[in-house]
Amino acid sequence: MSLWKELKQMKDTLELQKFYPEEIGITEVTQNEKEIYIHVSVQSKNCTCPKCGVASEYKHGTYKRKLQDLPILGRTMYLIVNAYEYQCDNSSCDVTTFVENVDGFLNYYSRMTERCEDFICTLALETSCEGSARICRSMNLKTSGDSIIRLLTKRYVAQPEVPCGSIIGVDDFAFKKRHTYGTIIVDEATHKPVAILDGRDGKTLKEWLSKNKHVKAVTRDRASAYSAAIKEILPDAMQIADRFHLHQNLLEAIRNTISSVLPVDIRIPSDSNSIAEPSVENDSKKNAIQCG
Repeated sequence: MSLWKELKQMKDTLELQKFYPEEIGITEVTQNEKEIYIHVSVQSKNCTCPKCGVASEYKHGTYKRKLQDLPILGRTMYLIVNAYEYQCDNSSCDVTTFVENVDGFLNYYSRMTERCEDFICTLALETSCEGSARICRSMNLKTSGDSIIRLLTKRYVAQPEVPCGSIIGVDDFAFKKRHTYGTIIVDEATHKPVAILDGRDGKTLKEWLSKNKHVKAVTRDRASAYSAAIKEILPDAMQIADRFHLHQNLLEAIRNTISSVLPVDIRIPSDSNSIAEPSVENDSKKNAIQCG
């Protein structure tokens, strides 16, 4: 075969295997007008239990997993994985069986590859959950804003707990406006978030404060739920109203005071006849006095 033909063959052929780990072998590729299906099998000899961390070689059975991967040429891409189900060899472990995974590529019970999740999370952090969902759908990557929120929350929970200083800031935020709210805790020394909690009624804040009793001061808004939670768990901690909410409350008080004194509508007459014309007689008298 000539060099030209070899180069042309390399150009026309896409070696899909190079895009997947060595443990995964491609068995078949099928497609239609909108979707591509890559059938693969995992070729590992053992798998680690996600609960106790003990490696097991005993295969309990097989089943097929369908996972979404990054789109190819504008088409939705799915992996059809012929995976094994392993039995945990640790008798003291609560888990009896668990699904096969590939570190850094396939997670336990996930519906997407890890690189697909990485892309969505990066896009969401740079834009928003709803905005990134619209961008993904335009790329034929099927997801929703709620799914992205759950994905970000799952990754946050999996992270190790971040230590914080003795001064923190507490405020509420919307996971989804007018539907789901949460509480964010920020280290005032580093200005970085250290915890994201569910709800804004103070219950989760109490649990967090119970584990962080070294906190000496808390800046917050004037919400009674946060005030009560801090007072109950850390009665000696100083509570500070932050400047933003002080300014906001001051403007609201001024607005309410002005509204109670002034009428709602102030009407200025538009009839030009009601405006008196200057008197010629008066002007002549003034001139006479000045001349006299």
